[in-house]
Amino acid sequence: MAELRRISYFWTEPAAARDYPTAVSLHSHTNQSRETLDFLANLGNQYPILRPILARYERFAHERHNIPMNYAAAYWTPPLTPRLAFDLESGQIEQKLGIMPLVSITDHDTIAAPMLLRTVAAARHIPVSVEWSVPFGGDQSFHLGIHNLPSDSGAAWMRTFEELTAQPDEKRLTEILAALHALPNVLIVFNHPVWDLYLIGQEKAARRVHDFLSANHEFLHAFELNGLRPWQENRRVKRLAQQWNKILLSGGDRHGLEPNGNVNLTHASTFTEFVHEVRYEGRSHVLFMPQYAQPWKHRILQSTLDAIRDYPDFPLGSRNWDERVWHPDAEGVMRPASELWPRGSAPSYISFVIKSVRLLGSRPVSGSLRVAWSESRELQFALGDEAVR
Repeated sequence: MAELRRISYFWTEPAAARDYPTAVSLHSHTNQSRETLDFLANLGNQYPILRPILARYERFAHERHNIPMNYAAAYWTPPLTPRLAFDLESGQIEQKLGIMPLVSITDHDTIAAPMLLRTVAAARHIPVSVEWSVPFGGDQSFHLGIHNLPSDSGAAWMRTFEELTAQPDEKRLTEILAALHALPNVLIVFNHPVWDLYLIGQEKAARRVHDFLSANHEFLHAFELNGLRPWQENRRVKRLAQQWNKILLSGGDRHGLEPNGNVNLTHASTFTEFVHEVRYEGRSHVLFMPQYAQPWKHRILQSTLDAIRDYPDFPLGSRNWDERVWHPDAEGVMRPASELWPRGSAPSYISFVIKSVRLLGSRPVSGSLRVAWSESRELQFALGDEAVR
């Protein structure tokens, strides 16, 4: 099987794509994706130094506007519009690899981006895909990349997903996954399967993964090597895939302006042909792109900076960071933070925090951090053997 399943690294195999006509970008996000702010509350619990800053904002929101801070309801959106995201992912493949791109965008729990892109000539054949947040075990959700839904029933499938998310039922979940698996052109990928995203503890998270796979593994077609997660985590994913005899696929998980950190090389000329390569021929060639060799902390910082930068040339609603952060107002109506500030601008201490974080991205500071992180990181640019058995 060595010739069927491979992992390559651009910095050691710059000609890895030479014998392929196509590369596939899987799992990236646009401004149609709603990203929860729950992580802020978790950060406050994890890092006491942040708690006073968050507490001050919570008091400010309540005293000035009678708006209690609701991290679970609030969300932010990535800066790139669907077209800008499509062009970014396509451009990396065309410019760095010199081959034809296929792009599958998977926003959280919405197919709005691919449906919008299908009106654009360059993206008319983009698959209808989504990253479905699947509640499981009562204390977390798993993220599944559902790629290439039938376009005429995509909206109906989204209603089915929404119903299950609103009323979790593990037996019903298995039925839905079985029905998706029965569609021959649909690809189901377990995204970042070993990431303890909800901070329930590694041991408990591993038990949840085992329980989920015990009930549903036959309906999952691949596990994701995530282009925005660290080396050691992807090594664990590789071991998990071997344990459950699953194919490994790329998934960049891009939220900012850096294109996906990995892609899949393929002989397919359409996304449906790529699905058939994976599902029925058992083929996958994952190529990690140059940015994945950079220190992980540096890449996470850059992604964070992308989220809080202002983009004067972007369309209205995506230009300023506080236009991309949403929170319920006093009546519970979701509004951008820019409409909730007094006098139309962020409080001075919030502006100070944003400017301080942006300073980390300045050339002298960023360069120093990159050197420090490079010296402390693992210098092992491989997940193991090139051939994945």
